[in-house]
Amino acid sequence: MRGGGLADAYSMYKRASTKDQFTDYEDREENLDRAENGVWKEIGNPSWKRPLPHILVAIISSLLFGYHLGVVNDTLESMSLDLDFSGSTLAEGLVVSTCLGGALLGSIFSGWIADGVGRRRGFQLCALPMIIGASMSAATSTLGVMLLGRLFVGIGMGLGPAVAALYVAEVSPAFVRGTYGSFTQIATCLGLLGSLLIGIPAKDTAGWWRVCFWISTIPAAILAVLMEFCAESPHWLVKRGRIDLAEEELEKLMGAPHVKYAIAEMSKTDKGDEVDNVRFGELLYGRHFKVVFIGSALFALQQLSGINAVFYFSSTVFKKAGVPTDTANTCVGIVNLTGSIIAMMLMDRLGRKVLLIGSFLGMAVATGLQVAAASSFVPSFAVLYLSVGGTLLYVLAFSLGAGPVPSLLLSEIFPGRIRAKAMALCMAAHWVINFLVGLLFLPMLEHLGPQIVYAIFAGFCLFALAFVKKNVVETKGKTLQEIEFALLPSH
Repeated sequence: MRGGGLADAYSMYKRASTKDQFTDYEDREENLDRAENGVWKEIGNPSWKRPLPHILVAIISSLLFGYHLGVVNDTLESMSLDLDFSGSTLAEGLVVSTCLGGALLGSIFSGWIADGVGRRRGFQLCALPMIIGASMSAATSTLGVMLLGRLFVGIGMGLGPAVAALYVAEVSPAFVRGTYGSFTQIATCLGLLGSLLIGIPAKDTAGWWRVCFWISTIPAAILAVLMEFCAESPHWLVKRGRIDLAEEELEKLMGAPHVKYAIAEMSKTDKGDEVDNVRFGELLYGRHFKVVFIGSALFALQQLSGINAVFYFSSTVFKKAGVPTDTANTCVGIVNLTGSIIAMMLMDRLGRKVLLIGSFLGMAVATGLQVAAASSFVPSFAVLYLSVGGTLLYVLAFSLGAGPVPSLLLSEIFPGRIRAKAMALCMAAHWVINFLVGLLFLPMLEHLGPQIVYAIFAGFCLFALAFVKKNVVETKGKTLQEIEFALLPSH
């Protein structure tokens, strides 16, 4: 078994003398100096094709994340009739929010799981509750079991995105890391769009909502099985002191000529003796506070910009324009996917910071159009054009930067020693703000009106733009070690 081999290798490494380990690291640091002096510079970039199959397997977790976000949209009505909670807004709200609660739990523990058992096992542990939860939801005849199933699914949803961001950043060559990082957002869009299309027959076909849940178990099972054949993160292996295995995985991911340089560079930062020594308090104060604050703030501003509220309200906007709900949801999904594909092509050309600034600026303009549409100064014939146009522009702007960039950027700027646990903390902040925005949006809309609510969202977009300009550094084309050395204070 692969796991046994890992354990044996780790044991052999631990039995090596302290002197041997010190000499080994000295040799690696000397090798890195040779690399910096140009000895290995002529090798060029590693092949972008080698890590691609591993990344395509990993982003199945993001596909499942998007699918489960949207699977209850078209199925909730028929589900409520079959499970006898039709007309109960509390029960309908619980079916949606229980999943979000599970996601919060999953995200909190994602860092400890990813660091404890590795990225590959983290993906498999993400797939397991999704399979169990979706099966329970599909087979149940009671609301209680449905809620328990949704809780299990949510735990997998919370675990998956954090591990995917880590894994993609750690196995991708620097020159295409932005492109590959965008794959997670594209997969999420495809999953969301897929759930909307698969759910269309639910309103007319009895029991179709059960099929929608059963279908999701297939990609989850594929993820669990195929991840067994994927490479483990070399960064994680070096952190665990498994240098020989890290070299084997790097050869799979980059090719033999690049292994020595990559290992020498990782050994500068991902020291095995620091593993598992990260305390929660270290993330909240001291030398790591700045990068953790930037990461948490980015995720918070992503949600405070109003993305989930705009998605929620888009159906109402399109309905007023005479567009059926199914068509409206499909249009929004296609625009979201299109923007994510464009972001993928631009990520390693324009850089992360430029896309974030352009994205938040575009979102501010789009919410401004919504404010104008809600005012009394605009002619009635122009209101629908401003509303529909503002919604689509907002979704497009979000998918170009504010959607895909934060999770990629955070996996880049966090030092290797704290990367997994810091990501977990920031993802937890993301889910808390997500929940609060979802909870407060409708009451605010009712008491303040759409004009003020959209003005608030526009204000957060402009604040986010200023925050990014001041605090976010460009990471395009840099190795994770170069980014760490640039950002982390010496003491």
